[in-house]
Amino acid sequence: MCEHCDDFARTVSLFVDLALYAKQPGADEAFVDLVGPSLAASLPEPPPGTFPPGYGPSDGPQYPREES
Repeated sequence: MCEHCDDFARTVSLFVDLALYAKQPGADEAFVDLVGPSLAASLPEPPPGTFPPGYGPSDGPQYPREES
């Protein structure tokens, strides 16, 4: 597996572990709220072939936004 692929797989694995931890009784919600966005920011580009050709993550239906 390429180094880039290893980084992606490791970060996704950490997301899974964080999600499992968040569901545990007594989980530290502040920790989950802090680490989740940090993991998202560190997520590298997915390895080639992860998504079908022409896939665009921003493509799709427009959802109404809530007014603040």
